[in-house]
Amino acid sequence: MIALSLAEIATVVGGQTYDIPDPQVRVTGPVVRDSREVEPGSLFAAFAGERVDGHDYAADVVAKGAVAVLATRPVGVPAIVVDDVKAALGALARHVVARLGATLVALTGSAGKTSTKDLIAQVLRSKAPTVFTPGSLNNEIGLPLTALSATDETQFLVLEMGARGIGHIRYLTDLTPPKVGLVLNVGTAHIGEFGGREQIAQAKGELVEALPADGTAILNADDPLVKAMASRTKAKVLFFGEAAEADIRAENVRLTENGRPSFSLHTPSGCSEVTLRLYGEHHVSNALAAAAVAHDLGMSVEEIALALSEAGTLSRWRMEVTERPDGVTIVNDAYNANPESMRAALRALVAMGGARRAEGGRTWAVLGQMAELGDDALAEHDAVGRLAVRLNVSKLVAVGGREASWLRLGAYNEGSWGEESVHVSDAQAAIDLLRSELRPGDVVLVKASRSVGLESVAQALLDDVQGGADAR
Repeated sequence: MIALSLAEIATVVGGQTYDIPDPQVRVTGPVVRDSREVEPGSLFAAFAGERVDGHDYAADVVAKGAVAVLATRPVGVPAIVVDDVKAALGALARHVVARLGATLVALTGSAGKTSTKDLIAQVLRSKAPTVFTPGSLNNEIGLPLTALSATDETQFLVLEMGARGIGHIRYLTDLTPPKVGLVLNVGTAHIGEFGGREQIAQAKGELVEALPADGTAILNADDPLVKAMASRTKAKVLFFGEAAEADIRAENVRLTENGRPSFSLHTPSGCSEVTLRLYGEHHVSNALAAAAVAHDLGMSVEEIALALSEAGTLSRWRMEVTERPDGVTIVNDAYNANPESMRAALRALVAMGGARRAEGGRTWAVLGQMAELGDDALAEHDAVGRLAVRLNVSKLVAVGGREASWLRLGAYNEGSWGEESVHVSDAQAAIDLLRSELRPGDVVLVKASRSVGLESVAQALLDDVQGGADAR
């Protein structure tokens, strides 16, 4: 964070100082909410959760070097006491962002936010110092913490914005007003909470409504609901996609033998070839979105293409591909799942397994529940099971309760699958099954909503092999 005195922070957040000998002492380290992340010069934000109360760690964090605690009550060590720590963090982030000279890039969408954010960050940091959202910390707590990690040297601040209702993104853009706003897509993630895709579009479009007249809205030309958001902004509009009218577009899209996408990147300033290190054709759209941001911020098409071709996966459990020494490949995409990302992951699995089929390799889809689909849950799980059959996935292992049974039933009804699909009760049952049946050349995709915890399946399969594995 840019250095601020405790007195200035107290004024910004409307707090009272307690047990602070010198209010002019400055916070020079990061603002954190996890006591394990405290560094000398930090400010520790104490949140009271259902199981853990950050206030209980006040003395420990100060002993580790924290300058003070942002708290809702005096804690016996230097503290700034406020009514609401979350609101105080937001106010502090708003103050810091206003003082930064950085260009703020914000993005949202139903699927692919984190992967695209990681691509944008890697492309922009090839040009200048860049701070970006770690993982998926895209809510009213994670976003200000990210913004507060920017320093005077930061030139680009890339923030992922999530939403679970109307007004959520409006709140986030008020804390951190973007100059560039990107909307990836409108899908069915959280549709049970929103009520429909039109409501999701309404919420996501709050991002472009927040842009200034001299800003840029970057919109997906291949998604009609996103494309229509052009009418909701006073900013300049750039379209990306494979549509002919897209300003930033991909042509001649193909997959390499191991499932990595390659394409010709076309921008208003020229074209260049890109081959991604990521897996799956769905990353073409993510890469185009990143290219549009970089183009708007002044990078040449050659610089963009090179940076995209060198970019890797930064966030855990998102198409993490690891080949075991025995020739089995594990694809850990277990961080989260919705119908759009499930379909993309299945297609990537089939592409990755294509070259291995001739040698007897099989593709395994180990899938679990997609949460928060509301009344669409049965139809969407059924459709994913059917798609696995249509794509000729070798084996489907549906893991968990009722929703998982719908995945297996969809596959059975589509292809009268017998031994090709199975429903197991939990992650351990899936692990036991796979341990008994995997053979060299097999590719295993593991994917479900975060609450299912299927990353344990992928980790167990990797831990089984002594001597490590080759992450690609």
